Amino acid sequence: MILVNEEDEPVGVMEKIEAHKRGGTLHRAFSILVFNEKGELMLQLRSRKKYHAGGLWTNTVCSHPRPGEDVLTAAHRRLKEEMGFDTELEEIGSFIYRAEVGNGLTEYEYDHVLIGYYNGLPKPNPEEADGWKWMDFKEVLIDAKMNPETYTPWFRILLDKFGEKILRML
Repeated sequence: MILVNEEDEPVGVMEKIEAHKRGGTLHRAFSILVFNEKGELMLQLRSRKKYHAGGLWTNTVCSHPRPGEDVLTAAHRRLKEEMGFDTELEEIGSFIYRAEVGNGLTEYEYDHVLIGYYNGLPKPNPEEADGWKWMDFKEVLIDAKMNPETYTPWFRILLDKFGEKILRML
C-alpha cells in the first residue's frame, strides 16, 4: 500500500496487513459510490471471507491503489475486479479517517471519494462480495444511522461527511 502524509503525498510503501496493525499507518485509499438513474446506490455486502468487516454492507467498492498507480486507474481496475463492470468516475472529495475494523486492525486512510452512474447489473466476484443491492440514497442515510452495526465503519463516516453533498448531486 502507498503510505501518505496528511497532504496525500507518498512517504513509503507497506504490506496491507502491516498498515492495519498497531493503530494503523496512514495510507491512500478510495471509495466508489455507483448510482443508477433512480438515485439508488449500489451497495456491496462484503464477503464474510474478508480479513476485516466481512458480512457488512458498504459502498459499491473500496480499495487501495498499488504503488505507482493513480487513484482513478486503481478505481476502474477494482470496480471491474470486484463488481464486474466499469463506468465513468468523478472524484468529489477526500477525507482522512481512523476506525477500528475488527480482528485487532485499524483503518487509517486518506480516502478519495468517487461517484459513478450505471444502470446495468453487476457480476460480483464471490471472493469480494457475498451480495449487492440497489437502495434509495436517502434510505441509506437513514438506515446507516438506525442500524450502524450492519455497515462498515468507513462507509458510515463517508456518509456523515458527504451525504448532503451527494444528495444535492443526485
